[in-house]
Amino acid sequence: MKGLLKVFEAIRPSFEQGGKLRVFKPVFEALDEAFFAPSATTVTAPHVRDPLDVKRFMAMVVIALFPCVLAAFYFFGLRFAVMILVSYAAGGAVEVVFAMVRKENINEGFLVTGMLFPLILPPTLPLWMVGLGVAFGVFIGKELFGGTGRNVFNPALVGRCFLALAYPAKMSASWLGPGNGLTGRLFEYAGASAVDSLSSATPLAMAKQGQFIGLREMFLGNISGSAGETSAIAIILGGVFLLLTRVASWRTVASILGSFVLLAGALHYAQPGTFGPVLWHLCAGGLLFGAFFMATDPVTSPITNTGKWFYGIIIGSVTVLIRNFTGYVEGVTFAILLGNIVAPILDEIVVGVRIRRLRSEG
Repeated sequence: MKGLLKVFEAIRPSFEQGGKLRVFKPVFEALDEAFFAPSATTVTAPHVRDPLDVKRFMAMVVIALFPCVLAAFYFFGLRFAVMILVSYAAGGAVEVVFAMVRKENINEGFLVTGMLFPLILPPTLPLWMVGLGVAFGVFIGKELFGGTGRNVFNPALVGRCFLALAYPAKMSASWLGPGNGLTGRLFEYAGASAVDSLSSATPLAMAKQGQFIGLREMFLGNISGSAGETSAIAIILGGVFLLLTRVASWRTVASILGSFVLLAGALHYAQPGTFGPVLWHLCAGGLLFGAFFMATDPVTSPITNTGKWFYGIIIGSVTVLIRNFTGYVEGVTFAILLGNIVAPILDEIVVGVRIRRLRSEG
């Protein structure tokens, strides 16, 4: 690493103001940060440093996604790796262009978005749609708001919502049943004929017709669905890691799952023949993945603890209503985007109430 550091220091002037490669300074700074992680300290006391900076925060999320990524490789094959590459290439290109235009460093946030996006897509979605969706999500959902830390909506969900509305046929017909055998799963889906012959409906789509897949299959992930949302056990493993490292807020997760369980349970108790069991609905679709990995995004979720509770209640309740009373088989994406809209309002209400209370007590 010392030799590589000397190389970086030698070529650094070329990327500074007046250098021949100054337009690529954001790329150079991103590589410099990734390899060497230079520490920044204050000039005078107090010297306060949080060990969980942005880079470490994003690294924790990427680590937590590993179980879901491995499950996607196992069940849906090597093509999922190509989807990740396309996602990073297309979305990363948008990030680099905006960083150069604004003359800012490339933020680590896209390391998470680029991996999250393929995980919430059907595993046989055309690659050009993967690239288009992630580019749209980063551009509209993030960069137009000013970049990382300023966006109102989760970029990955914006991209998925765009694809669902613009190409509903492709998004609803690209589901794939898991393969048979590990070696087969790695290579059998390269050809279109293999994919067509193994197409399958998702558990939620089958539930609309009164057919419920067993809990064991959904818990392990041996079902069709989005690449990273099929295996409940993989999602829970990554989610628990996020909670233990305090990267994800337990209040948000608890309020989403709690409100979902209460409302779904009430519906099932009232009409058990129409509405599915609560535990079944918890494992079906993208609820668990959305609760642990999407709704807990610190940028697009409330800052206040009270706001987090109401934010989660809105997401959990809206998900139940969309699943059971609309033509959509899944409602997590729209529910979280709605939660993103009201998050700033919730914080404003909570802070306003606290200020009025303090004034009245004073």
